[in-house]
Amino acid sequence: MFLVLTRNFPPEVGGMQNLMWGLTTSLSKLDMVKVFADYHENSNIFDEKVSFSIERVKGPKIIRKFRKSFLINDFLTKNKKVRCVIADHWKSLENINTEVKKICLIHSKEINHKKGSWLNKRVLNVLNNIEYVIANSNFTKNLAIELGVKSEKIIIINPGIEPVDNIPEKNLKEAEDIFGEKKNRLITVSRFDKRKNHEKIIMALRNLKEIYPDIIYVCIGYGDEEENVKKLVDQLGLSKQVIFMKNISNDLKNALVASSNIFVMPSIIDKKSVEGFGIAFVEAAQFGVPSLGGKDGGASDAIIHEKTGLICDGNNLEDIYSSIDKLLKDRKYREYGKLAKENSQNFYWSNIIENYKRIL
Repeated sequence: MFLVLTRNFPPEVGGMQNLMWGLTTSLSKLDMVKVFADYHENSNIFDEKVSFSIERVKGPKIIRKFRKSFLINDFLTKNKKVRCVIADHWKSLENINTEVKKICLIHSKEINHKKGSWLNKRVLNVLNNIEYVIANSNFTKNLAIELGVKSEKIIIINPGIEPVDNIPEKNLKEAEDIFGEKKNRLITVSRFDKRKNHEKIIMALRNLKEIYPDIIYVCIGYGDEEENVKKLVDQLGLSKQVIFMKNISNDLKNALVASSNIFVMPSIIDKKSVEGFGIAFVEAAQFGVPSLGGKDGGASDAIIHEKTGLICDGNNLEDIYSSIDKLLKDRKYREYGKLAKENSQNFYWSNIIENYKRIL
C-alpha cells in the first residue's frame, strides 16, 4: 500500500492539484492507495467517484496540520502493509513518526528560505532524514542543494500529464467564437501572481498590435494581481486585445489552449516565489501549442529552447516582445508546435510513473 499525504488535491483546481491527482491515480494502478488530503467544499462528492480511499481533514490551518499528523501516525501504527509514504510538501512529513520509506516532492517556492533561517533548518531536518527527495526540475534540484539538501537524496522527476483524448466540438466552437476573427492568438492559464509576469506580456502586446493588428491575448485564471493587470489593460487601451476568463470548464479551457498559437508565461523570481517547472507548458504542448517561458526557474525542463518554444528573460520587456514576434513571424509557431506535441509524450504519466517505480 502507498500512503499519499497532500495539501493539494482535487476537486480544488491548480497545477499542484493536477500533479498529485496524476501521481495518485498512477500509483493506484500499481498497488492500493490511501490518501490523506485537506478538506474542500464538495470534496465528498468527488471522493465517492474515485477508486482509492481518501480521508479529508477539516479545521483551521494550524489545528488541521496537527490533527492530520495524528490521524496519519495512528493509521501507520495500525496498518503494517504501508510500504511507502509520499508527500507533496515537507510540512506534511514534519510530524510523521514511522520507519516506513518516505518520499517528498519539492517544487521550489516552498523550500526557498534563506540558508540558516529557522524555516530552512526545518526544511533540512525533514528532507535530509528521508529516503528520497523528488525535484520537479534541474532548477529545483540545484536550488535545494544550494539551500543545504543532500544531493545524493535528490532525484529529478518532472511532473506528468494525462493526455486529453478529445475536446468536445461544442467547446471548440465556443473557443472560436471567443477568438473571433483574430488569427494571432496568445494565451496564459495561471494564477495572477507577480511571478507569472502578465504585466510585461501586456506591455509587449501594446507594440505587437502595431505589427499584428489581429492579435489577441486570452488570460484564464484568478489571483491577487488580477485587478492590477486589468487596470493596466485599460491604461494601455488594449481592451479589444485582451480577454479575461475564469471559472470555466476544463473542456473550454482545453479548447481555448488548443485554438491558440502561443502559450505565454515568461515567469520571473518575485521575492521567494519562483516557477519550479511549469506543467502548463506541457499541457499546451500536447495540443501542438509552443510556449514562451522565462529563464528564471524550471521552464527549460518543460520547453526545449528554439525547438518546442522559446526561453527569454522575463525581466526584459524587449526580449519578451522579440520572442513573441519571432514565434508569430511567418507562423514559426507551427514548426515549434509540431515538435512540442511530439515532445509532450515524454511527460505522459504512463512514462513518468516508470521513474517512480524505480525507487518505490
